[in-house]
Amino acid sequence: MSEPTNNSSVELNTPKTGPCAPIKGPDALSAAERNEKHKPGRNERDGKHMSRGRLILRRFWRPVGSKIGVIGLALVVLLALIGPYIANWDYWVVDDNAFLAPPDQYHWFGTSQGGFDLFAMTVEGLRKSLIIGFCVALIVETLAALIGSAAAYFGKVAEKIILWFIDLLLVIPSFLIIAILSQHTSGKSTSTALLIVLLSAFSWMLSARVVRAMTLSVANLDYVTAARFMSVPPFTIIVKHVIPNIASYLIIDLTLGVVAAIMSETVLSFFGFGVQKPETSLGTLLGDGMTAVTTSPWLFMFPAGVLVILLLSVNFIGDGLRDAVDPSSKSGGKA
Repeated sequence: MSEPTNNSSVELNTPKTGPCAPIKGPDALSAAERNEKHKPGRNERDGKHMSRGRLILRRFWRPVGSKIGVIGLALVVLLALIGPYIANWDYWVVDDNAFLAPPDQYHWFGTSQGGFDLFAMTVEGLRKSLIIGFCVALIVETLAALIGSAAAYFGKVAEKIILWFIDLLLVIPSFLIIAILSQHTSGKSTSTALLIVLLSAFSWMLSARVVRAMTLSVANLDYVTAARFMSVPPFTIIVKHVIPNIASYLIIDLTLGVVAAIMSETVLSFFGFGVQKPETSLGTLLGDGMTAVTTSPWLFMFPAGVLVILLLSVNFIGDGLRDAVDPSSKSGGKA
């Protein structure tokens, strides 16, 4: 029987010396650094972890277009807020000594055929267009989120009824209905409120279909199923568990919805079917200035310029949000 040798070169597989022992030295440090470097949300500059919101904000602010959009929208909103206080005239006051007057030190944008200050009217029209655009976009996204997610969550008969109703609204000639109903508010101050209601009623269907398709992949997740077994009300599940998971799409669609709403209002008002006098908007100013664009170009040039800046700014913001939220997009660069 052989005795165990006392050989110092033999090492036991202890936690410190065995095959599962942690690697020491430069190799271990480099491996740890590589693991930390590839973790999601890792900031390579300062070595800190960023939340998803901060990561999206950083990717959004990196492209030049996003910065231009934010600055442009801020300037337009600032003009709408302080414009009435810096204007020399109110938009409803007539200057009897200046009819179709070109821009000067008293009337910065000139005057209209009726002697109204065009700068004051442009500011008032911008305020109306901003109110219509953002109100319609908020209402549309709210309806689309609730109705689309409810259709996917409940399914079966409820889903069929909702989809049938959506298809019905899609084939209804909304432009014709809005044009007919808006004429009943001619000469009243309620045309803006009616236009917001009409545009919202006929603009949520396509977004609701997209929300339904996205909700189908969320409704079967484990925490949603657990909430069902815990007898959580369906409305609470939709609001607290389903909609937050598709919030990225809703935010992007909200910004693009502002552009669509302002464009719809401008087209309708341009042809006399949107905002009715005595109220004014950028669409009504463009419609009035179109008749004298060759003889008095300032009537069309200034409202059109403000409208272009507004639409481009919101569109740049929407593109920046889309690239920031989409992980496959390279426009926002690396985190």
